[in-house]
Amino acid sequence: MSAPALAADRAALASARASAQGRIRWDLLRQLVSKDLKVKYQGSALGFVWSLANPLFMLGIYYVIFTYVFDAGVPDYHVYLMAGLLAFTAFSQGVGNASTSVVGNAGLVKKVRFPLAVLPLAGVGFAMVQLALQLPVLLVIALLSGISFFGPQFLLLVPALGLLLVLTIALGTIASALNVRYRDTSHFVEIFMLVWFWTNPILYPVGLVKDQLGDLFWVYFLNPTATIVATVQRAVYVEATPIGDDGRPVQVLADPGYLFYLRNLALGFLVAGLLLLLARRVFRRYQVDFAEDL
Repeated sequence: MSAPALAADRAALASARASAQGRIRWDLLRQLVSKDLKVKYQGSALGFVWSLANPLFMLGIYYVIFTYVFDAGVPDYHVYLMAGLLAFTAFSQGVGNASTSVVGNAGLVKKVRFPLAVLPLAGVGFAMVQLALQLPVLLVIALLSGISFFGPQFLLLVPALGLLLVLTIALGTIASALNVRYRDTSHFVEIFMLVWFWTNPILYPVGLVKDQLGDLFWVYFLNPTATIVATVQRAVYVEATPIGDDGRPVQVLADPGYLFYLRNLALGFLVAGLLLLLARRVFRRYQVDFAEDL
């Protein structure tokens, strides 16, 4: 057999192996996510409906506090609040689930050989499935509130959710690897997420931040999750400057157009991409000692 033909056969074999490994990883990921969902809701009468309980409960608490106790001054505040709350909750839960994914499957890691990177991906996938179940509820609530989100701004959801997925995978993978050796990592993640929550325009209108920071407003959006939250709100809430009860315009969202969000999403993807590369290196470095550390 000639050298070019041999090289072509080797390349085809390598491609076939990579394709087979890709299918194995995808099947394993799907099975792990399905298993987590079944375990979580096994024996429950309401099943997946419980995935809506936490965000709706938090929505109710925050809505009462920031509407009747501390007036946020945002028309249809419940829609604005829920849009941001669902986005950040998916991020927080995804990173939290991933951080404990390897330790939580210690028996599997020590007994079976498989691509270990699938474990944090399954933790993130579980959170994303819950988000997929919750988003239609948000849209129904928006429609019932008289907000017609059908329009070009709704397409902003695609890059926003894409950035949410990449960022969650990156930070979740890093946390999962560190948590095997440093078991305090998962506890740190929980506390850090509580602090990180307040750096996003969820309970307060981002227009308020714009008024306070002025020319330094761009610094606020160096935080990728702030970009995600603000973009999801722009996609669903629609109105950038709604009219308040007093008849005056209210600066709720960051910008009335689209370029502002697309520019910050691009920056967010750059940050998330770098974090993803770091996550890959960190996980590969630590995974060789997983069986021993567990």
